[in-house]
Amino acid sequence: MKQTEQKHQLSKPETVNPNYQTAIFAGGCFWCMQPPYVNLPGVISTTVGYTGGKVENPTYEEVCTGETGHAEAVKIFFDSSKTSYRDLLDVFWHNIDPTNPFGQFADRGSQYRTAIFYFNEKQKELAEQSKKALAEGGKFDQPIATK
Repeated sequence: MKQTEQKHQLSKPETVNPNYQTAIFAGGCFWCMQPPYVNLPGVISTTVGYTGGKVENPTYEEVCTGETGHAEAVKIFFDSSKTSYRDLLDVFWHNIDPTNPFGQFADRGSQYRTAIFYFNEKQKELAEQSKKALAEGGKFDQPIATK
């Protein structure tokens, strides 16, 4: 899990409505991760892009080199009174192979790794709890590689 800072933002979504929150999940190809969230109750919008790297505003070609440290990710803006962060985590875990550190399914490379980027301590706590429950659930023979 990694703390996420919101940069260059005119106003935080939380100032519009205290129930509005943001979540970011990296789970392989972002085009594959976006659809499971689009029609969930309470999801206001989704955006795909790159996160977790050391280069500001990288291009697709730069990310594909594996040198930027970025992962493909989906950013979800949601109303927590209609869909909980825990619900979003459940969707995440059901759409990835959490044991593979080298990519997801046919997509290989560090940009396709899995990770949860949290915005506050509550999200961090819930993400860590869900990862621990998955690891202890006995479903997988290998350790959970998701960061």
